Amino acid sequence: MNTSTTKTLLAGDIGGTKTLLRLSEEGRVLTERRFESAAYAGLEPIIAEFLRDCPSHSIASACFGVAGPVDGGQANITNLPWRIDAAAIAAEFGITQVQLINDFQAVAYGIEALGADDLLTLQAGVPLERGVRAVIGAGTGLGEGFMVWQGDHYEALPSEGSHADFAPADMWQAELLRYLAARFGHVSYERLASGPGLANIFNFLCDSEEGRASQELLAAIREGDPSAAISRFALAGNDRLAAEALDLFIRIYGAEAGNLALKVLARGGVYVAGGIAPQIIEKLKDGRFLKAFADKGRYAELLATIPVHVVLNPNVGLMGAERVAGRL
Repeated sequence: MNTSTTKTLLAGDIGGTKTLLRLSEEGRVLTERRFESAAYAGLEPIIAEFLRDCPSHSIASACFGVAGPVDGGQANITNLPWRIDAAAIAAEFGITQVQLINDFQAVAYGIEALGADDLLTLQAGVPLERGVRAVIGAGTGLGEGFMVWQGDHYEALPSEGSHADFAPADMWQAELLRYLAARFGHVSYERLASGPGLANIFNFLCDSEEGRASQELLAAIREGDPSAAISRFALAGNDRLAAEALDLFIRIYGAEAGNLALKVLARGGVYVAGGIAPQIIEKLKDGRFLKAFADKGRYAELLATIPVHVVLNPNVGLMGAERVAGRL
């Protein structure tokens, strides 16, 4: 246990693609490192490697934001074959206080640590002081959460709302739902508003339209990350189907952000986080996202008053986990 007045914290942001770990003291980052999650059998080997390469420190407390539901200090990672146990980590590494929270709880806590340069505003709206805030973010999966004012600070609450049923907004999206239902059975918003979701949309368009994707794009898909290739070709204007897929992705993403805003009445703002948003920021600014966000019939006027911000800082989840570790 750390007996000095300086408290050393270990924070982690654990996702299906990457794991970020940070060691800090008194708000000062001592060391930080990224790991490719799929290259490891679990979180413990990553922590061991990280601490082995760090200067010797007695860690007072640790918090990990994990991409999956947390129950009794344990969690299964949704897009990895990992089971994480807070008590086991505490025992293995001699850390007195270890807490697991949902990764979008961590993002929500991190919002308060952001500066003006870490956000891009899509819609200024009319923010309500101490109003409920919502967070949503597409990456390997689709994360959601919300924040409620409690006394003198925001308390973040988890959600698995991204696994709720996908609701088509038009006949074309209804065809998309039928297409994916034949493959997956249940079709959630995460099946569409995520990196793999963009690939699902693209495959639907390829199978549904007469126009074929360019041979260059198909080669790029075979050689690397399909979603990254589709996005890259779409943004460069080098493939018509890629551009259509990205546009449809953005409309579905915006619609689900609006759904979340309505469900929690996010008058304090909606924060769009995750790894994808900063990469497609120009497309998010062109109006499609906000049009789908507000397309809620009688509640369109209400949604026009809700601020919408894009989180540009990729470490927001890590920052939130660090804040929680500091309170343990």
